[in-house]
Amino acid sequence: MVTIQSKWRYLFMFLGIQLVVMALLSREGYQKRVTYFIRIFRKPDTTGLPGRNHTAVGISGGDVYANLSHISKAHGHGDGMPYCPKTSPFIGGPIHVSFPSGLTLAEVQRKNPLVVRGGRYRPPDCEARHRTAIIIPHRHREHHLKFLLYYLHPFLQRQQLNYGIYIIHQAGNYTFNRAKLMNVGFREAMREEDWDCLYFHDVDLIPEDDRNIYVCDSNPKHAAIAMDKFGYKLPYKMYFGGVSALTPLHYLKMNGFPNNYWGWGGEDDDIGVRVSLAGMYITRPSLKLGRYKMIKHKLDKGNDVNPKRFNMLAKTRQTWKMDGMNTAEYEIISRQYLPLYTNITVNIGTEAGLHAPPPPPKAGGKPAAEAPAEVPAKGPAKTPAEQKEGHSEKQSPPKGR
Repeated sequence: MVTIQSKWRYLFMFLGIQLVVMALLSREGYQKRVTYFIRIFRKPDTTGLPGRNHTAVGISGGDVYANLSHISKAHGHGDGMPYCPKTSPFIGGPIHVSFPSGLTLAEVQRKNPLVVRGGRYRPPDCEARHRTAIIIPHRHREHHLKFLLYYLHPFLQRQQLNYGIYIIHQAGNYTFNRAKLMNVGFREAMREEDWDCLYFHDVDLIPEDDRNIYVCDSNPKHAAIAMDKFGYKLPYKMYFGGVSALTPLHYLKMNGFPNNYWGWGGEDDDIGVRVSLAGMYITRPSLKLGRYKMIKHKLDKGNDVNPKRFNMLAKTRQTWKMDGMNTAEYEIISRQYLPLYTNITVNIGTEAGLHAPPPPPKAGGKPAAEAPAEVPAKGPAKTPAEQKEGHSEKQSPPKGR
């Protein structure tokens, strides 16, 4: 009898221990505790590549400029230049992102001596395997732009890309139109060079891991899969916002981007639907690599929430072939090849069209003042096959080294 009672006692003790262990496993802190004990018994990794950012759990990444000192400063491009390795030796992994006060564009320029006029870069000691253009829709966001350039230039150099950065600046004070500016960016970038891949990049998103390689996939890529504002998770399956990448063929197949989304919201989802309607699908990096930190800010003046976005989205299946690259009208006001980027200021008109009629004069009041003279209308933007025509800007594009 005593023996049977002892067996039952041990059985209940065993079940109790199991319940305790299960309770511990279900707590949110389980992963941290297990990681802590693993790190106690694991030897430190000392076999990594020089300059690699070794980042333990819970510790922020390394300096984005840490590996640039290993890049040769000699420019030796010629017929005998070898191709860069398939995997860049300068990749470091997680990057520490912060926003120090007092940063200036002059400081960013000083830290990136190999970037040439127009924000162009080519690896100095090997032939890049990929040519990537970065398209950034912009207006009144200079404070954010300097931080993006501070991180993006070394980020791309570590990946050994041949790249150029284009800022597409919307002129005037009419409601912001991000997607139409991206149409402009695609066309104007392709006029200058036959880019393999074009990244459409919000000015307030900073990549946090340089293993998120800025090259295109066989299908349209959504790179900003894990933003800090969404808890580093994808908010919904068809989300295509923040940072995305297309080849020229992808862009043509989906008729580019919609031109009629004025204000905040809706255009990302429209673009995601276009991908599917064009017979393609969205690819993404892993949650671990596609991490981005957003520069916190309030909704911009002139970029109010678009109240029509849901009704417009419901009609995308009917409108995507009639509203896109084939209907994009705009006028180039200026093109500047600055030390860190190419700045293209553009008139994209209003919802009423590229040249909206002036408002009628008020009764008994003075007639409306005449608008300043602008560049003559271009008509519909041309396809990449018509690149030879170009625009008559004052400055010539930077030549390759």
